[in-house]
Amino acid sequence: MSQLKAGDPLRAQCVVAANRVPAGTATELPADALVKVTQALGESLTVEYQGNLYRIASESMPALGVRPPEAAAAVADVAANDEAILAAVDAQLRTCYDPEIPVDIVELGLIYEKRLSQLLDGRTHLRVLMTLTAPGCGMGPVIVSDIKQKLDALPVDVVDVELTFDPPWDRSRMSEAAALATGMF
Repeated sequence: MSQLKAGDPLRAQCVVAANRVPAGTATELPADALVKVTQALGESLTVEYQGNLYRIASESMPALGVRPPEAAAAVADVAANDEAILAAVDAQLRTCYDPEIPVDIVELGLIYEKRLSQLLDGRTHLRVLMTLTAPGCGMGPVIVSDIKQKLDALPVDVVDVELTFDPPWDRSRMSEAAALATGMF
């Protein structure tokens, strides 16, 4: 997938499962649909079809004739200490991208908190508190599911990813690199 770039055309070889952006609604693109890549970052694609944007998950990419990317670096060998786990959390989060903005969610400033704790029964609990760039964004559940799936591969027993809009996101939360990449400086 790394050779794909914005503007590349793709033709659906069969029906393609997708999520409409920004609504987040599950839908299907028809077989033989001609789409244009708008973003090929992380483990998903964003494509434009008939004036609308759609997020294509890695498992649906073969329908567009695209080989899915290799999963993020193996995390099973992460040492079971808090520092190493939190570093792995950060690495996993950096593979998640906003489908409309070509910047990962960490650089966008969407992650408010990453916390490890020990539950009373001895299990390790990871809590990630995050927001979205806009409260009405329907992609929230899709992004949360993507994050949870990636964090479930870490050596923790329970993973909770929670959305909050307090405080609301604003561009001051973006890293300098993200601001430069998006022209929001």
